[in-house]
Amino acid sequence: MQNDKIVVGLDIGTTKICALVGRKNEFGKLEILGMGKAVSEGVVRGLVSNIDKTVDAIKKAIKQAEEQSGINIGVVNVGIAGQHIKSLQHNGSITRLSTEQEITIDDVNRLTNDMYRLVTPPGSEIIHVMPQDYKVDYEEGIVDPVGMSGVRLEGNFHIITAQSNAINNINKCINRAGLEIDNLILEPLASSMSVLSEEEKEAGVALIDIGGGTTDLAIFKDNIIRHAAVLPFGGNIITSDIKQGCMVMQNQAEQLKVKFGRAIADEASDNEIVSIPGLRDRTPKEISLKNLAFIIEARMEEIIELVYSEIVRSGYAGSLTAGIVITGGGSQLQNLVQLVEYLTGLDARIGYPNEHLGKSKIDAVKSPMYATSVGLVLSGYRSLDDRLTRYTETKQSETRTNEQRVVPNKDKQSSGGGDFFKKILDRTKGLLIDDFDDKQNY
Repeated sequence: MQNDKIVVGLDIGTTKICALVGRKNEFGKLEILGMGKAVSEGVVRGLVSNIDKTVDAIKKAIKQAEEQSGINIGVVNVGIAGQHIKSLQHNGSITRLSTEQEITIDDVNRLTNDMYRLVTPPGSEIIHVMPQDYKVDYEEGIVDPVGMSGVRLEGNFHIITAQSNAINNINKCINRAGLEIDNLILEPLASSMSVLSEEEKEAGVALIDIGGGTTDLAIFKDNIIRHAAVLPFGGNIITSDIKQGCMVMQNQAEQLKVKFGRAIADEASDNEIVSIPGLRDRTPKEISLKNLAFIIEARMEEIIELVYSEIVRSGYAGSLTAGIVITGGGSQLQNLVQLVEYLTGLDARIGYPNEHLGKSKIDAVKSPMYATSVGLVLSGYRSLDDRLTRYTETKQSETRTNEQRVVPNKDKQSSGGGDFFKKILDRTKGLLIDDFDDKQNY
């Protein structure tokens, strides 16, 4: 049963590696049983750069999650990100043999599976095939063709590819940590499962996930993923700017950003000063919060403008009725919502991963920085596309119905000589059976 199923999400990020253990409660909400977190030192901008350091961090996070949840972890859902992620549109079609029979789930799955056979650029492979809409005998704009009649079934697909080396490195890290990968999921898609509502996806929304090394974008319209992209800028580049601009240490720059950082310089006070402890035998350094805000605002403007240009390039800039949802660790910066609204002209809000969360012992998971981790757990219970979830449930229901119909009856006599051939087959396999007990079959 779904409620008995336990799923583990593993987010291999640039700043942290987080493992979450979850299951569905009796109300259908996600309950987090355990969480493990470790500092990520072997990942740069979403790419694994040092396998040994990454494996050690994964083991540490998994061990913490096991101790907290009391569950031995062997299989995980893993997220993937990085600038190497590419998305493209492609059309495919199949010709059915019969016009009288309705289009079935198998027909749709056959068309979707054909897309995985597309030839991709060298060094890349397909990780997701997302159906957009279908044509049945040249009738366009069909969202769900199952049940219709027609010979030619065509589909428009959104295909997401990733570098083979990046995927192989993630596989190596997971295997060396003694784990197996159940699903490899693009991180912005995982984040969208935890922070977006069905109404927002229907109306049109852009999800911006600001992580440590990358900023991820996912655009939804009519409950379908329409565009995805990963930009190689995140919270770490802001920290580097503060480090250089204020002449402080890396960890001091990170603390300044988290505790006192603002995305709009005009909101910072001219008179507020922060004193930073100096290095050995040196006087403390005084930093103006106004200057700190100017440094952060300059870089955040650049990141937001890059994201917005990607939204415009997708062609959906004028269709985002629900505006923008910002999540990830970088979304916790003060005044960020106002800056995003000012630069894009769209409504914005902070996305918290509590859309599907139930009562949990661990309140920390409700922070935007765990949106991807929560989404990876949710992906174990539902598909990225609601249509696929519905197809899977229908298929399982049909299988259970067929199993109930076929009730074996050992006492029933054979009328077609089937048992005769079965006994001969059993004898050739060297199986011991009662010698000619069922003489009525001979």
